[in-house]
Amino acid sequence: MKPIPLTRETRAVARRVIWFEPPAQALADPIRFMAYAMASATHEDMRVLRHHVSDDDFREALDHAPPGIIDPRSWAYWNARMERYPPPPLPTRRLPHMHAHKKSGQDRDP
Repeated sequence: MKPIPLTRETRAVARRVIWFEPPAQALADPIRFMAYAMASATHEDMRVLRHHVSDDDFREALDHAPPGIIDPRSWAYWNARMERYPPPPLPTRRLPHMHAHKKSGQDRDP
């Protein structure tokens, strides 16, 4: 996905969408930024972003969205807007494989 430039308008959108980071930092990862935008940007915010984000960029952001950012309703909406129906599964977190502890006393050494 191509970078989203830091302009007066995108700076204002970034402040609203990822309020907990400076705008330049928020825009530095456009895929992550777009995931937050798909979840919480206003119609006007998206109008500003669409000047810089093509449909192909949007699809790439959906394909590589980090887990835990986009809610199910927004996921369904933006995939439908990109003519992807039914939508693919939401991104999920993958935890490292953990060995299950054996609970039976038979598994202990004598």
